[in-house]
Amino acid sequence: MPNRGQSRLLDGVVDIYMPDFKFHDPAVSKELASAEDYPQVARRAIREMHRQVGDLELDAAGLARRGVLVRHLVMPNDRSGTRQIMRFLAREISPDTFVNIMPQYRPECQAHRHPAIDRPITTAEYTAAVAAAREEGLRRFDQG
Repeated sequence: MPNRGQSRLLDGVVDIYMPDFKFHDPAVSKELASAEDYPQVARRAIREMHRQVGDLELDAAGLARRGVLVRHLVMPNDRSGTRQIMRFLAREISPDTFVNIMPQYRPECQAHRHPAIDRPITTAEYTAAVAAAREEGLRRFDQG
């Protein structure tokens, strides 16, 4: 993700941002992505994106025109920290943040080295993720 100065260079240039917010816990991020600072950097970047373009705006046909759409991949055993991410978005960004809660996680590549993520998510895990988003105060979703 770009640093603060680089992000500001895009102010007035980008209409729609689609950031991923994968992990809430720095220890999990370090384990699975070798990026302990990922959660901190993601929060900072999403704050800046929202400052620039605000909540997602759709036209009459339902097409996105401007704003932020956050993508969140639900992972097995809640390794992504869904509730905490949704709480951050609702409280520190906007309860109108548009979130794509994605159920398509599949164990690939080196997932077998991490037993907690070496399986697809269950329907119950996905349902719990959507419920957590609603309980934390978010109200705009594109669910898988």
